[in-house]
Amino acid sequence: MEWYLIVLKRYSDFSGRSRRKEYWMFILINALIGFAIGIVDGLFGTLFLTGIYYLTVLVPTVAVSIRRLHDTGRSGWWLLVSFVPIVGLLVMIYFTTMDSEVGENDYGPSVKGYV
Repeated sequence: MEWYLIVLKRYSDFSGRSRRKEYWMFILINALIGFAIGIVDGLFGTLFLTGIYYLTVLVPTVAVSIRRLHDTGRSGWWLLVSFVPIVGLLVMIYFTTMDSEVGENDYGPSVKGYV
């Protein structure tokens, strides 16, 4: 849960870098919370809570995705590739599972502490 809260605290920070663990733990916890809210919505026969939740975490999700791309040495504009059906999703999964770029890059110092 700590990783989820870190991302929420940096919700509008589109600069810098984010580690793989920070990104994927946020995605996992976000999915679990969304699933739980979806079940509650299903019990009430609405989609209101799910929609509100996903709108609430939209900006933090985009921000952590851009920081993750920065960590691999790519511009945040690469996030737009995710709008390409199927192929875009596969490309984004590949980029976000790559290891951090060693040392400092154009987006800041390494978050892993490499020299």
